Amino acid sequence: MKHYKTITELYTANGFPAPENALLGLVTFDDIRDCSFAETEFTLGFYKIALKKVKSGTVNYGKTKYDHDNGSMFFLKPNQIIQMNDIELTEKGFMIYIHEDFLFSHSLHSAIQKYAFFDYEANEALHLSPNEEETLWDLFHKIRGEYYNNQDEYSRDIILTHIDSILKYSQRYYRRQFINRAPISGTTVSKFNEILKDYFESGKLQKDGLPSVKYMASELSLSARYLSDLLKQETGKTALEHIHISLVMEAKNLLLSTDNTIAETAYRLGFENPPYFSRLFKKEVGLTPKEFRESSLN
Repeated sequence: MKHYKTITELYTANGFPAPENALLGLVTFDDIRDCSFAETEFTLGFYKIALKKVKSGTVNYGKTKYDHDNGSMFFLKPNQIIQMNDIELTEKGFMIYIHEDFLFSHSLHSAIQKYAFFDYEANEALHLSPNEEETLWDLFHKIRGEYYNNQDEYSRDIILTHIDSILKYSQRYYRRQFINRAPISGTTVSKFNEILKDYFESGKLQKDGLPSVKYMASELSLSARYLSDLLKQETGKTALEHIHISLVMEAKNLLLSTDNTIAETAYRLGFENPPYFSRLFKKEVGLTPKEFRESSLN
């Protein structure tokens, strides 16, 4: 599998026009109309932000297929696998490549890691309305204007400010997307709880320990970050919080229906560390497991 360590290396291999800045690349589909992608499967050593419309072919990143029926934004962090097969692009779209070195000493260096959508899978792309797409194109044109305007000591900060705006707008639009798919997310909550129930009843809790968010997400064919953001928007609680709530409910049942010690209850629930179980229980219930059992018996 080909790994493009630098933006210049990517441009050279695919016949793109040379970048103005080795740490920042801006490409429109018009710029690469006559270019062909050299590799069908590759990784990048830098961030990629793209608005894409694909006439035909498939684009995969992570383990899922990119939905190309609408104009969509997607976001890639370094070293994520990308696959492209028989791609034909429409006339409108852009790609922004950002090397981490371009972010050094700027607030976006740490802030970019907080945008969860860089960990989403391809089928969780951001689908844009025409007005939303226009807003993002406007920001791209501002970046492009600064990029080709004899860069000086102000250029990087101005460019990064506009890139941060693209990320902030994208986060807002994802919230809208979550709200619009509320009926689907409602189904996701139900399926999530069903998977947890089956996990508890099948004995996996004792055999494999606590279910992780990654496990739950894989059972729902979602990425862990997308699942948590979806549940947070719909219910106000993350995937991990939902797991903890279910565990505490199961713990209450065990504390009242068995004579097991607190440590035995913790181990039965998949906790390797009983004190951690007690802290989690108190956080959720307001009482320690011992206090809860005693108060229920009185």
